[in-house]
Amino acid sequence: MTTALQVSNCMLQEQEILLRLINYQMMPQLRRESIIDQAIAEIYCTEEELAIARQQFYEQNQMLEESKQQVWLKYHSMTQEFLETSFIPRLLKIEKFKHQQWNHTLESYFLKRKPELDSAIYSLIQVQDAEIAEELYFRIQENEQSFADVAREYSQGPEAQLNGIVGPIELGTMHPALTHLLSISQPGQLWLPTPIDNWILIVRLEQLLPAQLDIPMRQRLLHERFEAWIAEQMSEDSL
Repeated sequence: MTTALQVSNCMLQEQEILLRLINYQMMPQLRRESIIDQAIAEIYCTEEELAIARQQFYEQNQMLEESKQQVWLKYHSMTQEFLETSFIPRLLKIEKFKHQQWNHTLESYFLKRKPELDSAIYSLIQVQDAEIAEELYFRIQENEQSFADVAREYSQGPEAQLNGIVGPIELGTMHPALTHLLSISQPGQLWLPTPIDNWILIVRLEQLLPAQLDIPMRQRLLHERFEAWIAEQMSEDSL
Protein backbone atom coordinates (compact mmCIF):
# COMPACT_ATOMS: atom_id res chain seq x y z
CA MET A 1 0.00 0.00 0.00
CA THR A 2 1.39 3.38 -0.99
CA THR A 3 1.09 6.52 1.10
CA ALA A 4 -0.77 9.54 -0.26
CA LEU A 5 -1.34 13.01 1.16
CA GLN A 6 -3.75 15.66 -0.03
CA VAL A 7 -2.39 19.22 0.14
CA SER A 8 -4.77 21.92 -1.10
CA ASN A 9 -5.99 20.50 -4.40
CA CYS A 10 -3.03 18.18 -4.94
CA MET A 11 -2.90 14.48 -4.07
CA LEU A 12 0.74 13.64 -3.40
CA GLN A 13 2.08 10.11 -3.55
CA GLU A 14 4.81 8.79 -1.28
CA GLN A 15 7.72 9.53 -3.62
CA GLU A 16 6.39 13.01 -4.36
CA ILE A 17 6.07 13.74 -0.64
CA LEU A 18 9.71 12.79 -0.11
CA LEU A 19 10.89 14.88 -3.06
CA ARG A 20 8.99 17.90 -1.82
CA LEU A 21 10.39 17.54 1.68
CA ILE A 22 13.87 17.60 0.18
CA ASN A 23 13.10 20.41 -2.27
CA TYR A 24 11.53 22.57 0.44
CA GLN A 25 14.56 21.92 2.69
CA MET A 26 12.34 20.35 5.34
CA MET A 27 14.39 17.18 5.93
CA PRO A 28 16.43 18.79 8.76
CA GLN A 29 13.15 19.65 10.52
CA LEU A 30 11.96 16.06 10.03
CA ARG A 31 15.20 14.73 11.51
CA ARG A 32 14.90 17.15 14.43
CA GLU A 33 11.36 16.11 15.27
CA SER A 34 12.25 12.43 14.94
CA ILE A 35 15.08 12.87 17.44
CA ILE A 36 12.66 14.53 19.84
CA ASP A 37 10.09 11.75 19.41
CA GLN A 38 12.71 9.17 20.27
CA ALA A 39 13.79 11.12 23.37
CA ILE A 40 10.26 11.55 24.77
CA ALA A 41 8.92 8.11 23.84
CA GLU A 42 9.01 6.75 27.41
CA ILE A 43 7.72 9.85 29.19
CA TYR A 44 4.39 9.35 30.92
CA CYS A 45 1.76 12.05 31.48
CA THR A 46 -1.13 11.74 33.89
CA GLU A 47 -4.69 12.62 32.90
CA GLU A 48 -4.55 15.60 35.26
CA GLU A 49 -1.36 16.89 33.61
CA LEU A 50 -2.93 16.47 30.17
CA ALA A 51 -6.09 18.31 31.20
CA ILE A 52 -4.03 21.24 32.48
CA ALA A 53 -1.88 21.20 29.33
CA ARG A 54 -4.96 21.32 27.09
CA GLN A 55 -6.42 24.25 29.01
CA GLN A 56 -3.12 26.14 28.90
CA PHE A 57 -2.76 25.50 25.17
CA TYR A 58 -6.21 26.88 24.44
CA GLU A 59 -5.58 29.92 26.62
CA GLN A 60 -2.13 30.68 25.21
CA ASN A 61 -3.38 30.41 21.63
CA GLN A 62 -6.58 32.35 22.34
CA MET A 63 -8.70 29.33 21.37
CA LEU A 64 -11.23 29.23 24.19
CA GLU A 65 -14.07 29.81 21.73
CA GLU A 66 -15.01 26.85 19.54
CA SER A 67 -15.05 29.02 16.39
CA LYS A 68 -11.42 30.00 16.97
CA GLN A 69 -10.52 26.36 17.59
CA GLN A 70 -12.01 25.38 14.24
CA VAL A 71 -10.08 28.11 12.43
CA TRP A 72 -6.83 26.94 14.04
CA LEU A 73 -7.54 23.28 13.27
CA LYS A 74 -8.35 24.01 9.64
CA TYR A 75 -5.23 26.10 9.17
CA HIS A 76 -3.06 23.32 10.63
CA SER A 77 -4.94 20.50 8.84
CA MET A 78 -5.61 18.86 12.18
CA THR A 79 -8.60 17.22 13.83
CA GLN A 80 -9.76 17.99 17.37
CA GLU A 81 -9.01 14.42 18.38
CA PHE A 82 -5.45 14.56 17.02
CA LEU A 83 -4.87 17.90 18.72
CA GLU A 84 -5.92 16.63 22.13
CA THR A 85 -4.59 13.06 22.01
CA SER A 86 -1.34 13.56 20.10
CA PHE A 87 -0.24 17.16 19.49
CA ILE A 88 -0.79 18.61 22.98
CA PRO A 89 0.52 15.48 24.79
CA ARG A 90 3.68 15.72 22.68
CA LEU A 91 4.20 19.33 23.73
CA LEU A 92 3.74 18.32 27.37
CA LYS A 93 6.21 15.45 27.04
CA ILE A 94 8.78 17.82 25.57
CA GLU A 95 8.40 20.16 28.56
CA LYS A 96 8.70 17.25 30.98
CA PHE A 97 11.81 16.06 29.11
CA LYS A 98 13.41 19.48 29.49
CA HIS A 99 12.77 19.48 33.23
CA GLN A 100 14.01 15.93 33.68
CA GLN A 101 17.22 16.60 31.81
CA TRP A 102 18.25 20.08 32.92
CA ASN A 103 16.14 21.49 35.75
CA HIS A 104 18.57 20.22 38.40
CA THR A 105 21.49 22.10 36.79
CA LEU A 106 19.61 25.30 36.04
CA GLU A 107 20.98 27.36 38.95
CA SER A 108 24.61 26.76 37.98
CA TYR A 109 23.82 27.37 34.30
CA PHE A 110 22.10 30.62 35.22
CA LEU A 111 25.11 31.82 37.22
CA LYS A 112 27.36 31.02 34.27
CA ARG A 113 25.11 32.96 31.87
CA LYS A 114 24.21 35.79 34.26
CA PRO A 115 26.86 38.31 33.08
CA GLU A 116 25.22 38.16 29.64
CA LEU A 117 21.66 38.11 30.95
CA ASP A 118 21.97 41.23 33.11
CA SER A 119 20.42 44.26 31.43
CA ALA A 120 21.42 47.90 31.33
CA ILE A 121 19.73 51.23 30.75
CA TYR A 122 22.27 53.72 29.49
CA SER A 123 22.65 57.07 27.77
CA LEU A 124 24.38 57.04 24.42
CA ILE A 125 25.70 59.52 21.89
CA GLN A 126 27.10 58.26 18.57
CA VAL A 127 29.13 60.44 16.22
CA GLN A 128 31.79 59.74 13.62
CA ASP A 129 34.12 62.67 14.30
CA ALA A 130 36.53 62.23 17.22
CA GLU A 131 37.00 65.98 17.77
CA ILE A 132 33.26 66.59 17.92
CA ALA A 133 32.92 63.67 20.35
CA GLU A 134 35.55 65.17 22.64
CA GLU A 135 33.86 68.58 22.57
CA LEU A 136 30.47 67.03 23.39
CA TYR A 137 31.97 64.96 26.20
CA PHE A 138 33.40 68.06 27.92
CA ARG A 139 30.12 69.96 27.52
CA ILE A 140 28.35 67.18 29.42
CA GLN A 141 31.11 66.76 32.00
CA GLU A 142 31.17 70.49 32.75
CA ASN A 143 27.37 70.65 32.89
CA GLU A 144 27.27 73.12 30.01
CA GLN A 145 24.59 70.95 28.40
CA SER A 146 22.63 67.95 29.61
CA PHE A 147 23.31 64.56 28.11
CA ALA A 148 19.74 64.50 26.79
CA ASP A 149 20.12 67.83 25.00
CA VAL A 150 23.45 66.86 23.42
CA ALA A 151 22.11 63.48 22.33
CA ARG A 152 19.00 65.00 20.83
CA GLU A 153 21.02 67.56 18.89
CA TYR A 154 24.13 65.67 17.83
CA SER A 155 23.75 61.89 18.12
CA GLN A 156 23.56 60.17 14.76
CA GLY A 157 21.78 57.02 15.94
CA PRO A 158 18.11 56.29 16.71
CA GLU A 159 18.74 57.09 20.39
CA ALA A 160 18.66 60.79 19.41
CA GLN A 161 14.86 60.51 19.29
CA LEU A 162 14.82 59.26 22.90
CA ASN A 163 17.11 61.85 24.51
CA GLY A 164 19.97 59.37 24.22
CA ILE A 165 18.34 56.75 26.44
CA VAL A 166 18.80 53.12 25.38
CA GLY A 167 17.43 50.02 27.05
CA PRO A 168 16.91 48.02 29.01
CA ILE A 169 19.04 45.74 26.83
CA GLU A 170 20.79 42.53 27.85
CA LEU A 171 24.55 42.93 28.04
CA GLY A 172 25.09 39.76 26.04
CA THR A 173 23.40 41.23 22.98
CA MET A 174 25.68 44.27 22.72
CA HIS A 175 29.07 44.84 21.11
CA PRO A 176 31.64 43.22 23.45
CA ALA A 177 33.44 46.52 24.01
CA LEU A 178 30.21 48.24 25.05
CA THR A 179 29.28 45.28 27.26
CA HIS A 180 32.61 45.57 29.04
CA LEU A 181 32.23 49.29 29.56
CA LEU A 182 28.78 49.01 31.08
CA SER A 183 29.59 45.96 33.19
CA ILE A 184 32.38 47.83 35.04
CA SER A 185 30.44 51.11 35.33
CA GLN A 186 28.76 52.71 38.29
CA PRO A 187 25.39 54.40 37.70
CA GLY A 188 25.99 57.94 36.47
CA GLN A 189 29.55 57.22 35.34
CA LEU A 190 30.40 59.09 32.13
CA TRP A 191 33.02 57.51 29.90
CA LEU A 192 35.48 59.29 27.65
CA PRO A 193 34.66 59.02 23.93
CA THR A 194 35.25 55.41 22.95
CA PRO A 195 35.77 54.19 19.36
CA ILE A 196 33.67 51.13 18.53
CA ASP A 197 33.58 49.97 14.92
CA ASN A 198 33.00 53.10 12.78
CA TRP A 199 31.56 55.19 15.60
CA ILE A 200 32.78 57.28 18.50
CA LEU A 201 30.57 56.60 21.51
CA ILE A 202 29.91 58.66 24.62
CA VAL A 203 28.31 56.39 27.20
CA ARG A 204 26.83 56.85 30.65
CA LEU A 205 25.33 53.99 32.65
CA GLU A 206 21.95 54.90 34.09
CA GLN A 207 20.92 51.63 35.70
CA LEU A 208 22.12 48.04 35.80
CA LEU A 209 19.30 45.49 36.08
CA PRO A 210 20.50 42.12 37.40
CA ALA A 211 18.84 39.08 35.82
CA GLN A 212 16.59 37.02 38.08
CA LEU A 213 16.03 33.27 37.96
CA ASP A 214 12.24 33.65 37.91
CA ILE A 215 9.76 31.39 36.10
CA PRO A 216 10.12 33.05 32.64
CA MET A 217 13.92 32.92 32.95
CA ARG A 218 13.82 29.25 33.97
CA GLN A 219 11.68 28.46 30.92
CA ARG A 220 14.03 30.40 28.68
CA LEU A 221 17.15 28.65 29.99
CA LEU A 222 15.53 25.22 29.80
CA HIS A 223 14.71 25.99 26.17
CA GLU A 224 18.32 27.06 25.56
CA ARG A 225 19.65 23.80 26.98
CA PHE A 226 17.12 21.84 24.95
CA GLU A 227 18.02 23.60 21.70
CA ALA A 228 21.74 23.08 22.36
CA TRP A 229 21.08 19.38 22.93
CA ILE A 230 19.04 19.15 19.72
CA ALA A 231 21.84 20.82 17.74
CA GLU A 232 24.36 18.37 19.20
CA GLN A 233 22.16 15.38 18.36
CA MET A 234 21.60 16.56 14.80
CA SER A 235 25.32 17.17 14.34
CA GLU A 236 26.09 13.62 15.49
CA ASP A 237 23.28 12.26 13.33
CA SER A 238 24.79 13.85 10.21
CA LEU A 239 28.24 12.32 10.70
